[in-house]
Amino acid sequence: MSEPKELSPSFEPAAQDAADLPEGWLQVQSMDLDAQGVARKPDGKVIFIDGALPSELVTANTHRKKNNWEQASLVAIHRESSQRVRPGCQHFGLHGGACGGCKMQHLHVGAQVAVKQRVLEDNLWHLGKVKAETVMRPIEGPAWGYRYRARLAVRHVIKKGQVLVGFHERKSRYIADMQTCKILPPHVDAMLMPLRALIAGMDARDTCPQIELACGDSVTAMVLRHLEPLSADDLARLRAFASEHGVQWWLQPKGPDTVKLLDEGGEELSYALPDFGITMPFKPTDFTQVNPHINRVLVSRALRLLDVQPHERVIDWFCGLGNFTLPLATQAREVLGIEGSEALVARSRENYALNQAVAHNHKALAATDFVARNLFEMTPAMLVADGAADKWLVDPPREGAFALAKALADIEQSRIGAEGADPLPAGAEGWTPPKRIVYVSCNPATLARDAGLLVHLAGYRCTAAGMVNMFPHTAHVESMAVFERA
Repeated sequence: MSEPKELSPSFEPAAQDAADLPEGWLQVQSMDLDAQGVARKPDGKVIFIDGALPSELVTANTHRKKNNWEQASLVAIHRESSQRVRPGCQHFGLHGGACGGCKMQHLHVGAQVAVKQRVLEDNLWHLGKVKAETVMRPIEGPAWGYRYRARLAVRHVIKKGQVLVGFHERKSRYIADMQTCKILPPHVDAMLMPLRALIAGMDARDTCPQIELACGDSVTAMVLRHLEPLSADDLARLRAFASEHGVQWWLQPKGPDTVKLLDEGGEELSYALPDFGITMPFKPTDFTQVNPHINRVLVSRALRLLDVQPHERVIDWFCGLGNFTLPLATQAREVLGIEGSEALVARSRENYALNQAVAHNHKALAATDFVARNLFEMTPAMLVADGAADKWLVDPPREGAFALAKALADIEQSRIGAEGADPLPAGAEGWTPPKRIVYVSCNPATLARDAGLLVHLAGYRCTAAGMVNMFPHTAHVESMAVFERA
């Protein structure tokens, strides 16, 4: 396990002198991204306390010691934070068997947003030496019932004589005994116990380890992972459940490429981006954003910040299904979407064709092409070969877009004749870097690393940055930053 890091400020008045506190008491000064309170012992040693919040006076029991820090569990709260709230779910907590899906339900959702915003700012400065000129207002949405994508573990526990369906326990490989989950949509939450009964009654109860949930705007799909072929009786049970609960079953006997509908026909799984007149069909194993409410706002803000003009060419890096690409095609002259997965590129082309076919109700989509390429092996020559673009949209996975940012930085360093820079690649003389980049990130550390390259070596300013609360009550930090050519 890596060392915990102190990441956020206290929400309340300055700390008391440790010498003034009763023996054994600690004042929590801040919070880390794992929702552990951060305090200092009288000798100055940092201690991370599970369940404690900033400004609280607590006692704690140390269970792990290192030279520079300790980890502890909360024993008692002597002064409670004004930001402490009653968790919205009965399965959240520090007790044995507690669900590990959420980490911050005991902290007011507004304070969660403040913590995550500070995490973003701290990462940009400490890792990238970058400070955004403007801190954007956080993007927020519903705090409950938002999780339209989830992987639910399934296990028949013979000793308990029951089937468990849900997330894993805190810091454990065991599945939590969940009767309810308030971050799932209400209609899915209501299905948890019926799902347990369904699996318990199946012949394959011991060989179905996972159910993957994917909700569209009007279809709820569930992918059943099964290690052995399903019997006719089990298929009948799945069909009966689908009929009663309005579920579209998909079966996955092996890897993700083996996923197929239990029964063909029925409505297609999709979500809409109404601000742009776009509909996005997808398969339940495709990557889509967990929170559709936030995704709609995210796409709209990203395009507003990018401010694409009708004469401009835009590249959407890590384009996936075309979540940003197709809205961009309603505004630009030409769009190029680049993605590492051949399957997603094929799906993007299908989605483009579908939306172009119904564009008689809206403006026709701009000329758009999709290319499959490993973006983690990007080079200056490859970047030049893709042609110049006025604007970029970058939406990478957690690993970030290091190779892309470095390729852009290398070209800039070659142009200014920096010591040790490589020669410009062929064709780079007429190539121009984008005037503006909007970078959507699901990992503030890799965003900060890439921002350091863009600002210090590639000739950009970070004009704005802000967090996106895509995953309320969890430690996940989504964010967005804007870079302008200096």
